[in-house]
Amino acid sequence: MKTSANNASLAAKRAEFRRLHESGCFVIPNPWDVGSARYLQHLGFKALATTSSGAAWLLGLADNGIGLEGMLTHLRDLADASDIPLNADFEHGFADDAAGVATNVTKAIDTGIAGLSIEDSTGRADKPLYDLALAVERIKAARQAIDRSGSGVLLTARAECFLVGHSDPLNESIKRLQAYAAVGADCLYAPGPRNRDQIAAIVKA
Repeated sequence: MKTSANNASLAAKRAEFRRLHESGCFVIPNPWDVGSARYLQHLGFKALATTSSGAAWLLGLADNGIGLEGMLTHLRDLADASDIPLNADFEHGFADDAAGVATNVTKAIDTGIAGLSIEDSTGRADKPLYDLALAVERIKAARQAIDRSGSGVLLTARAECFLVGHSDPLNESIKRLQAYAAVGADCLYAPGPRNRDQIAAIVKA
């Protein structure tokens, strides 16, 4: 059971994570287990972020193969292992529908994370991205779940267009990220740009 001291420490981590984002750029490395989390903190990093691939590979599984319960255990272990904020690579929220995303985000918040990201990739080869309308509803549901919790957890919305081989990844990423911002994402992320000009265009938009 969490004590009031634990709750105060967690609130401080979440406040610090938001402050780091508001203050400029910082490096956030990816531990894959308790040992690497503690070592990265020892090196002086100010925050950590889980990696879905690292979590899965640690167990001999393919990326995205850890499942919801396995991921929640992983998040709790890493959140408890260090004194600095932890962001969760929460994949696609472990649900297709918005209500399922909201339920699972609430469970993730209870592990002690300071932030989490939700992807718009489906994991299906025949349709690698959620339709924009559903993708927006999923981010909106995550936002509402965080707000209901009163936790202050930071929400990052990810546009996976570059990674899934979209025919026009730059413009589609921009369109999606703008839509995610409009429904309350705190941070926006489009992994995989190929050059400086693409990065600059995303930031400018």
